[in-house]
Amino acid sequence: MNIAVLVKMVPDTAATIRLNADKSWIETRDLNWVLSPYDEYAMEEALKLTEAEGGEVTAITYGGDQSKEALRKALAMGAHKAVHAKKEGFTDLLGTANALAKAIQAGSYDMVFAGFKATDDDCAAIGPMVATLLDWPCVTEVHKLEVGGGKLTAEREIEGGHEVFEASLPAVVTAQKGLNEPRYPSLKGIMMAKKKPIEETEVEDVEPRTETVGFEYPPERPEGRIVGEGAEAVPELVRLLREEARVIE
Repeated sequence: MNIAVLVKMVPDTAATIRLNADKSWIETRDLNWVLSPYDEYAMEEALKLTEAEGGEVTAITYGGDQSKEALRKALAMGAHKAVHAKKEGFTDLLGTANALAKAIQAGSYDMVFAGFKATDDDCAAIGPMVATLLDWPCVTEVHKLEVGGGKLTAEREIEGGHEVFEASLPAVVTAQKGLNEPRYPSLKGIMMAKKKPIEETEVEDVEPRTETVGFEYPPERPEGRIVGEGAEAVPELVRLLREEARVIE
């Protein structure tokens, strides 16, 4: 079974994000970049399948030179190959999905895994968009998966229950937390990842359909107020919750 896994570098989720001087982008100096955590679940599931069934895992990423770090981390986890769809500068979601779909079409894959969202933009769109461009079935936010006999059975949580889907292969699956426990790269894997070749592919420019106008910090939260002590403060607190905060009627 040959599987492609879409990966992306994102700012560390514990990092403090600051905007640059003209608020056109985030300040990237001294920012720690990591493999998007949901992509780790995707990579782990692909590795487990190939370890059980045979085959190869190919990590695919899109972007500038910095994007290669995502591939190195995927190789350190155990990916067999890496493909870099290289493109500097801004491209919107459709351009990204188009480039990734072209890279997938150039290979011969039975499945494609991706994290259900990247932790920087939280769009949760790339997996379904790639599947649409490939005309493949897609199941998102999967937390339980079985593959065999040319099809997959996937389960995901919904409010108050679970949904179970069946789809024929090839298909796209996006991974949710709980699907597995991602492995830590071994020292040997990290050293080998530095030596493994990364294939670069030509990317056709796609005119962006969206434009980022600017960024703003969220408004500061007002300071808290003490309205009194004990039971005597309850009427005033209720009034403020009703008239100012408008959270009760």
